[in-house]
Amino acid sequence: MIAYLERVSIPEQPNNNEEEDDVVSILRNGLDDLQIQGNIEYPSAASKDFGGLKLTKPLAVIKPAGAEDIAKVIELVSRSPNLTVAANGNGHSINGQAMAHKGLIIDMKSMESFNNYNNYYYNNKMDVHVDQMYADVGGGALWSEVLKRCVLFGLAPRSWTDYLELTVGGTLSNAGVSGQAFRFGPQTENVTELEVVTGKGEIVACTKNQNSELFYSVLGGLGQFGIITRARVLLQPSPQMVRWIRVVYSEFSEFTRDAEWLVTRAEGDESVDYVEGFVFVNSDDPVNGWPSVQLDPNHPFDPTLIPTSAGPVLYCLEVVLHHGKNDCLSTVDAVVDRLLGQLRYCKKLRFQVDLSYVDFLSRVKVAEQEAKANGNWDAPHPWLNLFVSRRDIAHFDSLVFNKLLKNGIGGPMLVYPLIRSKWDSRSSIVLPEGGDIFYLVALLRFSPPYPKGPPPEDLVAQNREILECCKRNGLNIKLYLPHYNFEQEWEQHFGDQWTRFKQRKACFDPMAILAPGQKIFARNHQL
Repeated sequence: MIAYLERVSIPEQPNNNEEEDDVVSILRNGLDDLQIQGNIEYPSAASKDFGGLKLTKPLAVIKPAGAEDIAKVIELVSRSPNLTVAANGNGHSINGQAMAHKGLIIDMKSMESFNNYNNYYYNNKMDVHVDQMYADVGGGALWSEVLKRCVLFGLAPRSWTDYLELTVGGTLSNAGVSGQAFRFGPQTENVTELEVVTGKGEIVACTKNQNSELFYSVLGGLGQFGIITRARVLLQPSPQMVRWIRVVYSEFSEFTRDAEWLVTRAEGDESVDYVEGFVFVNSDDPVNGWPSVQLDPNHPFDPTLIPTSAGPVLYCLEVVLHHGKNDCLSTVDAVVDRLLGQLRYCKKLRFQVDLSYVDFLSRVKVAEQEAKANGNWDAPHPWLNLFVSRRDIAHFDSLVFNKLLKNGIGGPMLVYPLIRSKWDSRSSIVLPEGGDIFYLVALLRFSPPYPKGPPPEDLVAQNREILECCKRNGLNIKLYLPHYNFEQEWEQHFGDQWTRFKQRKACFDPMAILAPGQKIFARNHQL
């Protein structure tokens, strides 16, 4: 096997397909010698992710049965001069972060399909511990699968992402944010133990107290330090029903005041269970405008209720209150009225529905099915996700929402507050400087494929214009789900955390084998 790997050197630009075939043949021999429990596929076509902006061609896709298979592959790769490995969950990255051009892809979802009762089985099954209120789940499990399993026991994870068709390991490698994060923190704050395969091919169990440096490194670590193969997720009693409410604002200052008031309510005070918000166009545009707010087709948006002073965009505050299936709805109404009665929204522009907790969490799945039906799901998605300091969010609104994006983006423009004290600074996540409140801004484009929609190059250029505008005006922002092309840009992104990030890389992936698609570290040298 070592003899094979000494010969596997991947040229940056192979001279011809014959040379590339030789490399794959050598690699195939080395991988076959591993005798892993899973499967290996040798693709011949380029692959792309959800963003649809990057095309790469991996040499092989590994479908592991468990952590041991992944460790064997990484150990094999470490014997080569420049092969790399990327863990790929549900392929929902935007800029090729989970790709490995002429490297190896680890298909994390495949672990969930190996239901054999050998030494690998522990990595794949999902154990719900009712008394201790946690679940042990595989890193390749989808959050929708975790929900489906846990609610059978009357339990559910505490913190979510809006879209549940993402893998556990994938969101934990970034943060995992949704409307519950103001209360419980991101998903990275709601795990107590991880199993990780490091860039040195070691399988390590880690917690806040055991192998803690690795634990905090991989949380939000962009896949740079290890591949998460198992996670212990904190649970809570699963709510049965939700009251889903949207209220409309014409003034951004009142929107942010109310959103911040809701997320900073003292523990024990009457409060809602979910807070998000979004910007929409002050027009009848069916995708970007008034119709995007209504929740019930029998309760349409009445534009005559909008103040005449309103600008080109309006703001929607979205809140949820949990309640029981048998709770008296008049009691729920009273709680909602007490809370919303203190808000400054346009009083008659309020929309609400009651639905099951599972249906609410699965709401984006419905949007996915619609997007697949009209062809928008497979179109490029040049999304942009930002963390913006509270100090600068009003300036961002005036410069970006009210000018650059005043006509909409063909999809949601999310904006809502988060609480810094709910995020552990020991993780690898980077937040903007400032006080305890900062904002998530997510520009989630769902334009039709070109030529029905704009060319993706134009949307990428618009993203670049937004970032340049922020930089030019001194706005304190950080990319969420970041992607840069040069080390200097990464150094600026991490700021005073850059030294720690490099030290962690040198400790857990010294040969820079993992996550090459992030373009942070080069593979061809020892760190």
